[in-house]
Amino acid sequence: MARVSVSIIGNALRGSLVREDVDAKARWFARHVVELLEIDLHVTGAERVPLGRAYVYTSNHQSHLDIPMLYASLPSPTLRMLAKKELFEIPVWGRALRAAEFVEVDRKNHARAIQSITRAADLIRDGVSVWLAAEGTRSFDGRIGPLKKGGFHLAIDTRTPIVPVAIRGTIGILPRGTKAMQKGKRVDVTIGAPIPVEGRSLEDLSAEVRSFLIANVER
Repeated sequence: MARVSVSIIGNALRGSLVREDVDAKARWFARHVVELLEIDLHVTGAERVPLGRAYVYTSNHQSHLDIPMLYASLPSPTLRMLAKKELFEIPVWGRALRAAEFVEVDRKNHARAIQSITRAADLIRDGVSVWLAAEGTRSFDGRIGPLKKGGFHLAIDTRTPIVPVAIRGTIGILPRGTKAMQKGKRVDVTIGAPIPVEGRSLEDLSAEVRSFLIANVER
């Protein structure tokens, strides 16, 4: 983890951060987390996602460990994430996140939240897949909460298929409000087929994604 962080920060400060390098380092870090915590990671459905285009990935959110699990699981070669603004306020680290094309989200400021969606749309048009948490925040009990609208607006506005992703088990490794991580746990990542957004309403898409998440998380 330290090696990846130092490398990304150093390159960001020198203005030499390359998209492909960020992809490689993020996936290396994800695999390292899986190995370090002895996670029994089971991924299903990656073959449902054709490569060669960008997608809006949206998943439930059980733990801070969801992000490395997604980088270890999702098939798209280039992936960036929308993250809460507090992470970008960390000195130096925040600058590195921005240089690496991660998108800052201020959930308390509507105007800035709209700017974040616009920035994510620019990435998608440049061929970068984008992930965001459908619920907007981590679950306390693992059950699926109400889904936020931002990801669906992003997909509809850019005419980008939505790929629903169900994460099950990370809450048992690092629950919300705790710092101690448990080793040797099983994590299931279930990737759905891309959902076309043309001619679909936000409410209809949200209901389909929610049904997928409930079916694969609360079973």
